[in-house]
Amino acid sequence: ASVLALATGLGLGSAAHAAKPYATEIYSSAQLRSEAQACLGLLPQGQLPAVPNAAALRLRPLCSNSFLVLHSSVTRTPVLAIEKLTREQLLDAKGEARADEFFEDPRLKASERADLSDYRGSGYDRGHLAPAADQPDATAMAQSFALSNMVPQNPTHNRKVWPKLESDTRKYAQRSAAPVYVFTGVLFEGEVQKVGSNGVWVPSHLYKLVYDSANQRAWAQVLPNTADAQLGKPMSYAQFKQRTGLDILGQVPVRAN
Repeated sequence: ASVLALATGLGLGSAAHAAKPYATEIYSSAQLRSEAQACLGLLPQGQLPAVPNAAALRLRPLCSNSFLVLHSSVTRTPVLAIEKLTREQLLDAKGEARADEFFEDPRLKASERADLSDYRGSGYDRGHLAPAADQPDATAMAQSFALSNMVPQNPTHNRKVWPKLESDTRKYAQRSAAPVYVFTGVLFEGEVQKVGSNGVWVPSHLYKLVYDSANQRAWAQVLPNTADAQLGKPMSYAQFKQRTGLDILGQVPVRAN
């Protein structure tokens, strides 16, 4: 089935959305129960990364078919999305019709999540952490449009520099001899801006950390969430840890660049 047909059948189409705003049918029973075990295969060494202030942020793992997010009920956004990219998956993703049907995640209570109304008139795009273009089939594509995979992103950033980084990452993963793990996350530095009636936090920065399991090398880009953000020379994992305070890879072996 096409993504559009799938979305309409799930009540995600424009006409049906008001009657049925939540798409439970695109998730497995384990995914609906938010069982992290449902997607540990997406993680290097099968372990969730340690995130500072996880308890204060009230983080919750949410599994989808081809990505995992750690979602905060405080920020009402994901703080991290994790993907395991392979050449086969990305070949399947080529030509997959884009869903463009955003929806509130049915696994989250209203008090934990962003709503579609939070983004209307905000001046920000609904920016994917796990990209739609990485999704290999209609169900995975539909899942990527849950607001639990979105952050308020500067429109120019979302439509220019960020797609370039996503595309470069896909091109690299297609050349790798082994799975490439991609960690896409956000930082909240300085005074936090919020949008919508639910107070959805606007990230000050977005980052993408890439780990190639074939050669155990990792590198990252950390970009401000602004229209004038530019890609620079990728930073090493040591530099990333120093810049962000995050040790996402933990005990995963990383060779010095």
